[in-house]
Amino acid sequence: MNPPTPDADPLVFVYGTLKRDGSNQHYLDGQTLLGAAALRPGHALYSLGDYPGLVADPRAHDEVTGEIWRVSPAALAGLDELEGIDEGLYARVPAPLARWPAGLASRDADRVQMYVYLRDVIGRPRLDGTWPVGPEKPSIS
Repeated sequence: MNPPTPDADPLVFVYGTLKRDGSNQHYLDGQTLLGAAALRPGHALYSLGDYPGLVADPRAHDEVTGEIWRVSPAALAGLDELEGIDEGLYARVPAPLARWPAGLASRDADRVQMYVYLRDVIGRPRLDGTWPVGPEKPSIS
């Protein structure tokens, strides 16, 4: 991955409660939604109750879907806190994108980051690659 230029705002792939209509979408208020995106196979999405956990899984063939947001450095710091980076709950890593919004240049797609879950998912329900959000969201446990 190429390091971002100093004046470039961070780009983040979100796949769960941070998506539009998600319970934590307010953390992205004032930030810029670039559009829908999907990861290349190699990651699996699990329900952790009220939120999902994305883990690396080379056997996974599902396409994890989400959105790409351009965020300010201050908003990124807030997301890192929400995701428990300092506690070792999630890590922010490069996002291996399969698809990204048409308006996003491939050089910018290379610098998109995402949060991966660092704890055990044994016994947790595996999802099909999409975390449901919005008023018709089914209960997941």
